[in-house]
Amino acid sequence: MYGTVLAIHSWIRWIAIVAAIGTTLAALGNRTRGPDSAADRWSLFAMTALDVQMLIGLILYFALSPFTSRAMEDFSAAMKNGPLRFWAVEHVSTMLAAVVLAHVGRVLARKAASPEAKRTRLLVCFGLATLLVMIGTPWPGMANGRPLFRL
Repeated sequence: MYGTVLAIHSWIRWIAIVAAIGTTLAALGNRTRGPDSAADRWSLFAMTALDVQMLIGLILYFALSPFTSRAMEDFSAAMKNGPLRFWAVEHVSTMLAAVVLAHVGRVLARKAASPEAKRTRLLVCFGLATLLVMIGTPWPGMANGRPLFRL
């Protein structure tokens, strides 16, 4: 079960990354006019993908992952172990911050008084969320790297 859920989590990451980048680019390209702008559609898609990704990640974190269960046995020792610390703290906190920024950015953008304010809010929040997702992703070649595509 762990392998299947991990593969789903790995594949959905691409949807979340593309949607977050799409939102950032739509805001950067100033496609924010109107209540159903390209930036609005991308931000809803990105927020939904990030939420699904977070839900699957939390299932892995609290129920299925051998890394976090080992880290929770002795959290103090896990903080001294780079790979365990990454999975127990760094990955989850970075991704949680990205999800929060996406939600805040979407709400602030929808409440913006002008398209320029909407653009700025989306650009800042989703730009930072995208950056956090990229930083928190275990890319191949990193100490905690994982394959780009799991089968």
